[in-house]
Order: sequence, then C-alpha cells, then structure tokens
Amino acid sequence: MAKIRYGIIGSGMMGREHMRNIALLDGTVVTAIADPNEASRRLAAGPEGDRVESFADHRDLLAAGLCDALVIASPNDTHAAILRDALSSDLPILVEKPLCTTVEECRDILRLAQGRAAPVWVAMEYRYMPPVQRLLDELIAGTAGRLRMISIREHRYPFLAKVDDWNRFSKRTGGTLVEKCCHFFDLMRLVARSEPVRVYASGAMDVNFVDESYPDGKPDILDNAFVVVDFANGVRAMLDLCMFAEGSYWQEQIAATGDRARVEAFIPGPARFSPEGKERLSEIVISPRETKMPLHEEIYVPEHILSAGDHHGSTFFQHEKFLDLVRHGGTPEVSLEDGLKAVMIGAAAEESARTGGPVEL
Repeated sequence: MAKIRYGIIGSGMMGREHMRNIALLDGTVVTAIADPNEASRRLAAGPEGDRVESFADHRDLLAAGLCDALVIASPNDTHAAILRDALSSDLPILVEKPLCTTVEECRDILRLAQGRAAPVWVAMEYRYMPPVQRLLDELIAGTAGRLRMISIREHRYPFLAKVDDWNRFSKRTGGTLVEKCCHFFDLMRLVARSEPVRVYASGAMDVNFVDESYPDGKPDILDNAFVVVDFANGVRAMLDLCMFAEGSYWQEQIAATGDRARVEAFIPGPARFSPEGKERLSEIVISPRETKMPLHEEIYVPEHILSAGDHHGSTFFQHEKFLDLVRHGGTPEVSLEDGLKAVMIGAAAEESARTGGPVEL
C-alpha cells in the first residue's frame, strides 16, 4: 500500500504534535510543511529536514502536488483564509479547532465547502481521549439512564507561549471560550445528543498576563469562567474553567448524570507539566444510585502514544480515524457543521460573559 503523504500548514506547537502522531501510524509520511515563521519551519523539519519540503506560504505547498492529505494547525485567525485556498484543492483536510474565530467566517467556510468531494474534518481531539470514549460508550449502553446533567471541569496551566504571542488576544483567538472551550461545547452536544438553546457565562481575566503589554496592547483573554448551557431536550451542562490551577492532579473531570447513575472521566494533564514528569493513568468512575457503591477503573493508554502530545493520546486516535477516511472514504466524524456549532456556543459564552446576560441561540 502506498504511503499517504501529509502536508502540514502551521508547524508550531500543535503542528508538531500532529507530526509526531502521524509518525506513529503505519504507511504515512509528512512530505511538506508551510509556515511563515522560519524558526517554526526549522523545528518541524528536524534533523532530517532535507526529506521535507518547506514553504513560507501555504499556497506554494498547495501548488506543489506533494501531498495526499492536509493538516491545518496554524493560528486561529488564519484558518478562514487558509481554508478558502485549501477548499479549492481535492485534498482531504483535517483543520484544527476552532474552525474559525467568528460564526460569520465559519458560515462562509461551510458555504464554500458545499458540493466538495474531499472530506473536511474538524480536529476536536477531546472526543478521542480513551476515558471520554469509554464515558460515551457507557452512556450509549444506558448505564446512566435518562441523562439530565453534564459537568465539565478543566483546571490547568495558563496558555503557553506561542509565536508572536498570538494567543494572548481575543481578536486572534476568538476569545478563550472559543479558542479553548469549543472542545468542551462540542463534547456537550455529543453527550447531550441535542442542540443548545441558551448560554449563560460569567468569566474574567484575573491572574494570567495581567502585567503584560505588547505593541498591539494588553492581553484580554479570560483565564477563568463558569458557563451554563441549556439544551433543547432539557439536559443542562456546565463548564468550570480555571487556567491558573496547574497544581490540580486531574486536568479534566467530565461527569454525565442520569436518573440511574453518574458516569465520570478523570483525565490528568501532560507529563511535562506534572511534578514527577511522568505520564499518569486516567480513570472512569461509575456511581449507581441503586447500590451507592462507585466502581473505579483505570484506563490504560500506551506511554508512547501519551508522550506524542499534550492531549492524553487523543491526537493519535483521531489521526487513526482520519487516515482511514483518507484511504477508504466516508464521512468525517466531526463535520464542518460541528465546528460551526462549537464556535457558536463559544461566541455566545463570550458575549454573555461580556454583557452579563444570557444569550439565546
């Protein structure tokens, strides 16, 4: 079987995580990277950089004919322009979240993609964390009974330093509740099996980057928030976000509670941010109302997969599915419509946090 050749647009921190995970898959090779930042291109090319064609402009990569599939992992505010160019190709595309920084740009991309034969998959990695997959399996099996409540807590480290500090500004990220939290709003829709009707958020920038200043001004991204999302089927969901809590043992805690039981997933942060520098196992906990005896189970993920990224193995498992789509065809598990709806909830949450009132969807 011929190797699938990947082109990577955006060779910063996340682009390089994609490259490490692609390298773990059989029958794949990264043949080209594009990034306007020379240092990022050099880091991504690595010691065998002469085997990877390097471009400063993504349009040159698209014109080179070196790729069978495309990964877009550039800064958020570049997604729309890059996608407008990439959609004219016949390449399958995996585009990082958020799809775009605004709802209007997302809608424009959906319009441009209508009728396109090659698939576009939005990279919502958190769906593919093994403990999250297990939680979803338990809900499908009816373990929780009739689902009523979803609670997601992420207590973690601040935003990391990126090229040109682009992730310090809402105008470039879409705002924290779009940039970071579209993952969680996507999970809420997936778990609730319904669409949101109302969003209320309270958030602020209280700790991180408050003393920083740049030529473009001072950072303005939220570093903590509570977000409540009401769904059409009566399910309620809540996000508890804190980005100055890197001392937390669990980075994410996801709970789905029904009339029979609560099902929870506990996910540690990346090894490089833990005190001992080692990978930790995740856990699933099932708490039935009838027995009142929680059942705990550790979820094993091979260490070489965990160490290939910062998302508890999810980037690898997502790429397995995307590669199968590239080879055999089919429908993306995370569609452009899914990407749009996650941004819609995030944008509504940003508006609610800014105005102090609920936002109807």
